[in-house]
Amino acid sequence: MAANVDLDIVAGWLRDARNVVVLTGAGISTESGIPDFRGPDGVWTKNPAAEKTATLSHYVADPEVRRLSWRNRVESPMWRAEPNAAHRALAHLERKGRLDTLVTQNVDGLHQKAGTSPEIVVEIHGNVHEVVCLACEWRGPMEETLDRVRAGEDDPACVSCGGMLKSATISFGQNLVPEDLARAQRAAARCDLFLALGTSLGVYPAAALPDVALTNGARLVIMNAQETPFDPVADAVSRDQLGTVLPDLVARV
Repeated sequence: MAANVDLDIVAGWLRDARNVVVLTGAGISTESGIPDFRGPDGVWTKNPAAEKTATLSHYVADPEVRRLSWRNRVESPMWRAEPNAAHRALAHLERKGRLDTLVTQNVDGLHQKAGTSPEIVVEIHGNVHEVVCLACEWRGPMEETLDRVRAGEDDPACVSCGGMLKSATISFGQNLVPEDLARAQRAAARCDLFLALGTSLGVYPAAALPDVALTNGARLVIMNAQETPFDPVADAVSRDQLGTVLPDLVARV
């Protein structure tokens, strides 16, 4: 399908839909200063070795990978990021009563910060604002652990059992929280309009959600800077900046 979209038509679909589900990926947060992973300027595109810090087997086996991960976490632009116009547009869509569930692959918490109700958000890849112990499952605020890193601990251990800490995000090779995945799949199965925003639709199982929606008769709208595997079967495709196109779309609903 050609990458063009009639916003009036999509706005009509949003008005008429019984259940609208949105899936967001890294592309919605790039305008907040958080680089994506696989785009032309992505973190892993520029530095393939950095992907090891997001792979559980490397993280567990290699202390240097953990040290690099904590250094990167301390310096992450995520801590300074604010919601952009695209995040705020989705919060506005909810206030208009046109958003049932927002599934996000992002771990930055910007949807909630923009005003989207936490109860409709499914953070399918976890949240960076907590740390978890891989041994005893203790959890605590990320900021407290980062303070320990800033004070000189390059691989901080669990304060409860001395085990290995990592951010409470889902790494490659780590299972999703079953309840979160099931909730996202149920939402996709019952929706009649599915919007995939700022996601390459290349990371499973989240990337299977559009297929679940299509199988159950939903329309599919894709808004992403690069092509996705689902473009040929989408009802509408846009390559426009989300911070521009989403507020325009929601204003027409």
